[in-house]
Amino acid sequence: MNAFRTSIQGGTLIAVGLGVAAAGFAGRYAFQLWKPLGQVFSETVRKMPSSAFSPYYKGGFEQKMSKREASLVLGISPVTTKAKVRDAHRRIMVLNHPDKGGSPYLAAKINEAKDLFDKENRR
Repeated sequence: MNAFRTSIQGGTLIAVGLGVAAAGFAGRYAFQLWKPLGQVFSETVRKMPSSAFSPYYKGGFEQKMSKREASLVLGISPVTTKAKVRDAHRRIMVLNHPDKGGSPYLAAKINEAKDLFDKENRR
C-alpha cells in the first residue's frame, strides 16, 4: 500500500512538473507573439491625430453661428429647454466674463449662442 501511494505521488509530481513546463513554454510563445502586435498597436496609436481623443472641439467659429455651433458653445443639446439654455449660459458666463479676466470675444460668442436659442424658442 505504501509503494502504491509513493507511485501515485511521484506520478502527480511528474504531471505537475509537466504542467508547469507547458505553461512556461506557452507563456514564452505568447510573449513572442504579442511583441510584434504591441509594436503595430503603438505605431497605429502614434499615427492617430492627438485631437481624436480630445474632449474639446477643434476648429474656429463659423461666420454666422448655427444651432449646432451654439449648442457646442453652451455645451447643451440642440433641442433643449429654455431653462437649460439659461442655466448653461449663466454657468459659462461666470467662468468667462470679461470682468473676471475672461475674453470679451468669447463672452460675445456665448451671448450670441444664447440669443440664437432664445430666438428659436420664441418661434
